[in-house]
Amino acid sequence: MELFGGALSLTGVTFFMFCLLAIAAVGYAIGRITVKGVALETAGVFLVALLFGCLLYPTLQAQFPEAGALKDLLKVVETLGLILFVTAVGFIAGPRFFGNLKRHFKSYVLLGLIIITAGALTTAGCIGIGNLMHLGGSPEELTAVTVGLMSGALTSTPAFTAAKEAAGEAMEGAVSAGYGIAYIFGVVGVVLFVQLIPKLVKADMKQEREALVAVAQDSQRPAYTGKLIDMDHFGFMPFMLAALLGVFVGKIAFGSFSLTTTGGCMFVSLIFGHFGRIGRISILPKEQTLKVFRELGLMLFLIGAGVSCGATFVAIFNPVYFVFGVVITVVPMVIGYLFAKYVLKLSLLNNLGSLTGGMTSTPALGTLISVSGTENVASAYAATYPIALIAVVIASQVLMNLF
Repeated sequence: MELFGGALSLTGVTFFMFCLLAIAAVGYAIGRITVKGVALETAGVFLVALLFGCLLYPTLQAQFPEAGALKDLLKVVETLGLILFVTAVGFIAGPRFFGNLKRHFKSYVLLGLIIITAGALTTAGCIGIGNLMHLGGSPEELTAVTVGLMSGALTSTPAFTAAKEAAGEAMEGAVSAGYGIAYIFGVVGVVLFVQLIPKLVKADMKQEREALVAVAQDSQRPAYTGKLIDMDHFGFMPFMLAALLGVFVGKIAFGSFSLTTTGGCMFVSLIFGHFGRIGRISILPKEQTLKVFRELGLMLFLIGAGVSCGATFVAIFNPVYFVFGVVITVVPMVIGYLFAKYVLKLSLLNNLGSLTGGMTSTPALGTLISVSGTENVASAYAATYPIALIAVVIASQVLMNLF
């Protein structure tokens, strides 16, 4: 049986689904391996997907003879996962988000700007060093690759898109190469960081959760005491409605800038989560539903992104560029953490939650929720993320035009 005008065969789709399930199963098993209390968690899925892309992408592609069919299918998986994850995070953070934002607004704005500024300056430094080392075929190519490294190091798809647009058709490939090289450590590095820091500072996680809960309770809106009408038992309807509206909102452009699907879904779900109801109709999904969609979305996102990156990773890999990518991830992450701790005086979990938002790291948030044992860290992520999202897009465009 053929689908979509012959582009996809039923056999091909079945094999594709088999591969997705196999990657997920093996990835979660590897993610559970713990070394001195540190594990990859869901990022294990990303590593397995990356390895699959490196070794078996041609085998999978043979099932989809039409040009670009497999790439498009992987993009669908990645985008669907991102929609599910971000919408769930918005709903989880919504009840406390606006109160928390009001209380720490200056801190979140400053932290987001500090992280992205540090990332942009580090990228500029890497471009300078690369020129001295005569990397790349030309200065323009070096700039394109390095700005791509920044978008990958910060795992920012909007920044990646903005960099490609600024680079022009001739340098799009160089931007993509940089993004692919840095994306791996951009995912794994932040995931490991949010696990290592609590251990290094010997944090009392129970005490840290209590500090975060105190902030959340101060920020939470008054609960509705009347009887609410659920649209369905699990809350699928309001969840899907928020995701649908979020996709449309994300497409609204302001000049060359838009919230993108990620920002749009988060914005709408935050609003839904904040109000919780329309009249007597509940628009807040069940807590367990949100947890399942959050984890399922993260898994699909990492599989789609990992297989796609793995397919080109070997061909584009350059050790020097990889080191640049590591530096562009680590420097702003460390600066952001220290700034939040010593200048903004944020509690540990508020610090790390804000840091994952400032680094625009979707996988790290999932890990931090698991490590901290509380969903309240999502509120800090959601508060810093929009600032970082806008700042990193602007930084990408500025760097491309400056160099």
